[in-house]
Amino acid sequence: MKTLGRAVALAFTVQSATLSAQPAASALRLPGFSTGTTREQRALEQAVLGIPNPVSAGTHMKALTTETHVAGTPAQERTRDYVNRQLKALGFDVTTKTYDVWLPHATTVKLWRLWRDTVALDLSEPGVPSDPTSGLPQYVTANGQTAAGDVTAEVVFVNYGLIEDYAVLDSLGVSVQGKIVLARYGRSFRGIKAREAEKRGAVGVLIYSDPLDDGFTQGDVYPEGPMRPARGVQRGSVFNGAGDPTTPGWPSVKGAKRVPLAETPVPKIPVVPIAYANAQALMDGIRGAALPRGWQGGMPVRYHVGPGPMQARLQVETDAATKGFKSIHNTLATVRGTEYPDEIIVIGAHRDAWGPGAADNVSGVVSVIEAARAVAAGIKVGKRPKRTIVFATWDAEEWGLVGSSEYVEEDSLRLSSGGVAYLNQDGAASGTAFGGGGSPSLRALLRSVVRDVPDPKGRGTVYDVWRRQVALPDSLEPPMGDPGGGSDFAGFYNHLGIPHADWGFGGPGGVYHSAYDSYDWMTRFGDPGFFFHAAAGRIGAAMALRLANAEILPYDYREFARTMRPYVASLARAFGPRGWSVTPLDSLALAIDALETSATQFAAARDRVLANALPRSVQEATNAELRKVERAFVRPSGLASRPWYRTLIYASDVDNGYSTMPLPGIGEALRAGDATRAAAEARDLAERFRAAARTVDAATAAVQGRGR
Repeated sequence: MKTLGRAVALAFTVQSATLSAQPAASALRLPGFSTGTTREQRALEQAVLGIPNPVSAGTHMKALTTETHVAGTPAQERTRDYVNRQLKALGFDVTTKTYDVWLPHATTVKLWRLWRDTVALDLSEPGVPSDPTSGLPQYVTANGQTAAGDVTAEVVFVNYGLIEDYAVLDSLGVSVQGKIVLARYGRSFRGIKAREAEKRGAVGVLIYSDPLDDGFTQGDVYPEGPMRPARGVQRGSVFNGAGDPTTPGWPSVKGAKRVPLAETPVPKIPVVPIAYANAQALMDGIRGAALPRGWQGGMPVRYHVGPGPMQARLQVETDAATKGFKSIHNTLATVRGTEYPDEIIVIGAHRDAWGPGAADNVSGVVSVIEAARAVAAGIKVGKRPKRTIVFATWDAEEWGLVGSSEYVEEDSLRLSSGGVAYLNQDGAASGTAFGGGGSPSLRALLRSVVRDVPDPKGRGTVYDVWRRQVALPDSLEPPMGDPGGGSDFAGFYNHLGIPHADWGFGGPGGVYHSAYDSYDWMTRFGDPGFFFHAAAGRIGAAMALRLANAEILPYDYREFARTMRPYVASLARAFGPRGWSVTPLDSLALAIDALETSATQFAAARDRVLANALPRSVQEATNAELRKVERAFVRPSGLASRPWYRTLIYASDVDNGYSTMPLPGIGEALRAGDATRAAAEARDLAERFRAAARTVDAATAAVQGRGR
């Protein structure tokens, strides 16, 4: 660290001299910074962005992928200890938060094909000679939160297991009552597939990765290429929720009350992932109804729906009766802010995995560690952040966002008051194609940051390459993803209304949640040389420091409002054919216009007063108002479908899980065909937009020194 400190000190001096020689034009000023602090911030970022480096990233990657580290195992505790050692060595205040949560592990999984003969199918993923970790002990081939059971039944192929797929089966007169369902991964969350099968009376669920989606039809398979081999398996949770299912909405701390398991939404039937080689062995014996259009996949066999005549026996045993509750461990490394210690930026990634977890999610953990190294280097030369930064690694994300949700539930008062932003790293580097997303209020900030981060391949900046990848005209910005659900931002954004951003580099791959998501795969296909891991860390450091040091928090509520407007127009088009009144949506559109007007006025006032340094009291008053803006969209009672999801701006689709539903209160009412509820939701949301606009107006008054 002494060497790094000297290097940063020299770089900071050079950058400061260079920037101070430039004209203090407003074009150079960063949003939320005065002219003087812009110079300091740019010099700091340029100095510390050299700290994350591929050698360090590769070292962390290798150390954290030596074994399968599923939540609730000693191997996962070893990842906790490694991360804590690294961050303690940087001089941070490091703590571990432990929770006892419902986390039953499968202990035995067996599957037999019962047809012309009885064949026990091998569910394991075979080792690859060139990949040492693939031959080590694996977690059994089971989905997280599967129920135990021993069932024998005919098999019915249900395509992707979507609600619309079951509608097709109904039209064919095919029922899954009392059957074992065979579904392919994709197009919806696996938990939704399990829920829909159980709802219709299935006694078991088998889910496989079809080669049409991530196997040989998409490219060479591992180890010759990055795609999923015939015996590759995608494990994953089938819990449709967030956090410990026995403590919905409150933390799993000592003495916490528990909901009886029978009342939780975990599956009550066995749900098991299988390789497509085993799915083909089952499909060989399925006949029955004609195959609907679009249901033929990539296996080299003609698909049929069934049921039968082939049967299967599925047997799953778990440790639920003896060790259903397990300890999980979040790691938290804190840098206390010098001026605003109660204002908090959290940058986090989950540590747990279903195998070695190189892409998902050691890459994210490496990015967080590298960002922490950069911030620590700045501290070494006296550039401590003004706001508090927390570098977090979460446990049990793969089981339903458990670790981060428990943390948010336990610390909700502090986070609701002082939470500035959550920066998420999930799958930070597994290719070269950049992408980003999150709350629209932080999208301009992310674009600004990646304009200053060099592309690892020397093709300009990350932003330059991003634009070329999506081939946009100059008048448009690259599209960014919406925050629905499915990762650790959910507790911060969906539950508390704290703005969030995420980013990463992706590429072709088929080893997701398998034993082949390994160091070998990463060094050969994902990120040879670990250059993009380092780049993700640089972005994380710059994002955290920009948010931590801004005099006025750099949210963009003009972009937020402009992003909302097309959603309302889409809803209006859906209301029309139903004969529903669009008046409530007209009112909502006007409220969104009001927020954009207020945000435009605020931005002009902010930029005008930041020509000079602002008194601390003005900064504090303005930022206190700005932190309230997105909290205005949080309804304490939550969505009708899921009370834990409280923001009314985005949520994961309750019938899909992976896709995002914007303005979900209205969207879910529309899907239910309830015009009265849809109108009430639109009126409620319109009032929340008006409240947000009033809060922005209060921020405008505060930044001008007038207060409320």
